[in-house]
Amino acid sequence: MSGTPGAARTARRIAAAAAMGGGGLTALGAAAYGLLLAEALVARRIVGRPHGTDGPPSDGVYGAFGGEPIRMVMLGDSTSVGLGTTDPGETPGVLIACGLAVIAERPVRLTVAGRSGATSADLGDQVDEALRARPEVAVVFVGANDITSQTPPAQAVRHLQKAVRRLREAGAEVIVGTCPDLGTVRPIAQPLRWVTRRWSRQLAAAQTVAVVEAGGRTVAFADLLGPEFDTNPAEMFSLDRYHPSAQGYLQVAYAVLPSVCNALGLWPEPRVRRSESIYLAAVKAAEEPGAEVSATRVAGRATGTYGRWVTLLRRRPGARPDDA
Repeated sequence: MSGTPGAARTARRIAAAAAMGGGGLTALGAAAYGLLLAEALVARRIVGRPHGTDGPPSDGVYGAFGGEPIRMVMLGDSTSVGLGTTDPGETPGVLIACGLAVIAERPVRLTVAGRSGATSADLGDQVDEALRARPEVAVVFVGANDITSQTPPAQAVRHLQKAVRRLREAGAEVIVGTCPDLGTVRPIAQPLRWVTRRWSRQLAAAQTVAVVEAGGRTVAFADLLGPEFDTNPAEMFSLDRYHPSAQGYLQVAYAVLPSVCNALGLWPEPRVRRSESIYLAAVKAAEEPGAEVSATRVAGRATGTYGRWVTLLRRRPGARPDDA
């Protein structure tokens, strides 16, 4: 186990403050947020909506294997539907489904309930739709629109936690890709890129706490769309300079696939597992793209002095099972 009690207490204060609505969107005041909205409007006028508002239709069965298909659903915002691509095969849902089919050697039936523009408050209706597919595994990408719509973190987190609980009660494994670092979005200028980075990562930490408490697991997007995106924006971003390109979505899918397989018992256990306080792990994961956080037990106990015990896995996006 790593981290000192002092570090755990500090992490708990940060995550709890974000979850309760403090230290998040209101930390720098309404004036700062007004500037962000102005920047966003300017960026939207410059960029426009070259992809419309819908991703390519991608519901279907994937994988040329026999047997009963694994039932998988995608929920969330525009990234869950692959907005920015035109080929269903380039969407994250299809990429994950195809990878899962190969590893499981079974077909995967994909249902996409996500919607472009969705916030965490919209997950309730999406869960209603997703449950009709009787999912065995659900993947949720949400958070960016909660930042841009000034949704209080406490409200966003409560909606997400409720959605995860409903999916878990229905028997589905749940993997949530937490809020990405919006500071990587080029049309947003400095210093507001720094502001959005702070807000994004605080929300991601709060999401991690809420999701694990509800029985799911998280994968940190953090700046997964960051270093390479910042270095190669023309390759990694789509035409609107906001949503990922096909190559960008491939990066996202590779980050999430190991956790989907792990949740379904299809991925080998890592050789080294590190147990952490949930609050410390949540803050660490928000800084590490591809990091997975899931509940665990230490000495037979689910909780310790500093909250629930979790496992923090630091995976390289796209790592093979023997690299975990």
